[in-house]
Amino acid sequence: MAEQQRPALLASFDAYSAPQAERWVSVALRTISPALDSDASDEAWEWLYEGRIETRRALLRAEPCTVSVTHADTRITWTIRPALFLPLAHRQGVELPACANEFKPRSTE
Repeated sequence: MAEQQRPALLASFDAYSAPQAERWVSVALRTISPALDSDASDEAWEWLYEGRIETRRALLRAEPCTVSVTHADTRITWTIRPALFLPLAHRQGVELPACANEFKPRSTE
C-alpha cells in the first residue's frame, strides 16, 4: 500500500482580479494538458469549456474556488481565494503614516 503524502504548496501567484486569477489557472491547465493521462486531460478540458465560467462568477461573488485534476496517483489542485483587503502601499523611500505606530500585534495565545 502506498504511503499517503500530505498536500504540498509548490507555487503561488498573486492575481489582482477575478478574471486574472481564472486566466492564470486556464493557462496552467492548457500548458500541462498534453502531458496528462487521458482522464486527467478530459478533466482539464471539461473545466476549460464548462467550469471556467462558473469559477469566474464565483470569484466575482468573492467566493473561493478550487480546480483539480488527477493524473495517475497525483492530484493537482489550484485554490483561488479572493483577498478582501487592500494591498499595502509601496513603502520604499516613503515614510510610514503616523497611524502605523499605533498598531500593536496581539499574541494568539
